Amino acid sequence: MFAVRTVSVRGASPAVARHVQDTLSADLGTSLLRVDLGRAQTAVTALPTVAAVSFDRAFPHTLRVTVLPERPVAVLRQGAESWLISARGRVMAVLRHGALARLPRIWVARGETFAVGAMVPEDLRPALEAASPLAAVRFPARVASVETTGGELTLVLRSGLEVRLGDARDVPLKLVVAANVLPLVSSDTRYVDVSVPERPVSGSELPPSTQSEAPTTSTSSTSGVTGGVTSTSSTLKSQVEGKVTSSTGP
Repeated sequence: MFAVRTVSVRGASPAVARHVQDTLSADLGTSLLRVDLGRAQTAVTALPTVAAVSFDRAFPHTLRVTVLPERPVAVLRQGAESWLISARGRVMAVLRHGALARLPRIWVARGETFAVGAMVPEDLRPALEAASPLAAVRFPARVASVETTGGELTLVLRSGLEVRLGDARDVPLKLVVAANVLPLVSSDTRYVDVSVPERPVSGSELPPSTQSEAPTTSTSSTSGVTGGVTSTSSTLKSQVEGKVTSSTGP
């Protein structure tokens, strides 16, 4: 009487929805009352594109599935190999060389192995935390790569300009500050340092990468940089909260 005739998927792209429907195809013809939702949840969340899932028995004949998809934020590179990585740090897919050029690259040394569906090592988390908020803060420049050196995060833009974030604290706030500063700097600027977000600095010569704080002076510091961003830290933080809240995905 209540046999499943339709698996209806919400919240996912058509491609992900098809994968979910294929995964649950064995439940077609089964009574809605007999569908093992625990088993179904395990099967669907095993898909590398799915972060979370919930189910609803829509009588008389529909199994309704609501999917929270993984959100791709970066491409992991190791030699000639590439993997798509989600905001949660999950390996979503193997990519061909050069695919998804809009996403920043995170380079790793040879020797580490990566499997689709698995989570990346913890030491890659800071780089992912720097890449994840870029879309939400409407970052005004294309990020080519995210680098981590001695616990210090740096975004390298397609132009070659470096955005120095310092340590992994307050990364969304630092990105908002950098997004406000970048349109103000001159064309010969080599770096923008927002490791101290209340005191952004830019210059035409790269300082040592091991600096833990933004320098108080630079060879060619940009005049008026701080005038282009909000003058108080509390206002910037409210900007960040609004932007991060509006983003979607895990």
